[in-house]
Parts: sequence; structure tokens; C-alpha cells
Amino acid sequence: DDDDVFHNRLRRAFELRGWEAYVAASGEAALICARETGPDLAIVDLRMPGESGLDVVKSLREFDATISIIILTGYGSIATALEAVRCGADYYLSKPVDVDQILSTYEAVRFSTLGETPPPTAVPSLARVEWEHIQRVLTDCGGNVSQAAKLLGLHRRSLQRKLSKYPPRN
Repeated sequence: DDDDVFHNRLRRAFELRGWEAYVAASGEAALICARETGPDLAIVDLRMPGESGLDVVKSLREFDATISIIILTGYGSIATALEAVRCGADYYLSKPVDVDQILSTYEAVRFSTLGETPPPTAVPSLARVEWEHIQRVLTDCGGNVSQAAKLLGLHRRSLQRKLSKYPPRN
């Protein structure tokens, strides 16, 4: 990515999560870095000075077919997403994006290429989901219990009883 602030924040966020991360401000620098380090994951900006992100993706794919490549862009469209995939990108994300979104995308790509199913995610209990929904509606109503009860289809006293309980554990 040619945006210094963005790619440095991204690098720090990856390092905080235990990854070894490298940044490059141009396509040429990215290709040199990839040849020196042999990355598992390449995150490529679509629009960069010099070579375009699509050219970088083609070169990375020729260099190593096993690299997972995710294209990032602030100018997302269906046409560019299709072109990125045709050039060899595994996935396409529109900015703004954070490291957690990138990592979950990487995990999904990695598991799909290995033909495995991803590990199960923790699913909140029904009681927890209900409690969070009630809290959201109550917040939307500015704390007005009567209005929230009306929107939820509950009697005001029933809602008050539910609110008096502690939030359920997951």
C-alpha cells in the first residue's frame, strides 16, 4: 500500500497478533520483499504508484502459486473484483478494513484451498442474544422502558424483570 500511515498501522497490528509482517510502498518493492521473505499471505492495494496491484498479483502468483493474496481497495467495484480474481487474487476486500477482517478472510481462504472446514466459532446462547437485543432496543429508545416494551411486544413489567437479571453467559 502506498499510504504510509495505513500500511504501518496494518504492520503493527499484524505484529501484535504474532505475525512477522513486512510493508512495501510500491509494486516493485513488494515483489523484491516477497522474493526475499517468501510470505504465506500478501495483502496488495489495487492502486499504487508504478505497477498496479493487479500486475503485482500476477507476478506474485507466477513467483509462488501457494501465496494467499488478498486485494484491498478503496475503489471497489464488481468489475475490478472479477479482474483481481482472474489475475490470481484469492479474495478482494474494500477499504476501510481492519486486521481482524483480513485474518478471518485469510483463514477462510486457507481452509477452502486445503479442502478443510474451519474450526467452529463460539455461538452465543439464545438467552444471551435475547438480552443483547433487549439492550439494543432499550438504547434505541433512549432508556424508555415503556417504549422498548411496546417495540419488543412485551408487557412493561415483564421487560423490567428481564432487565433486572444479570446478562447470561455465553
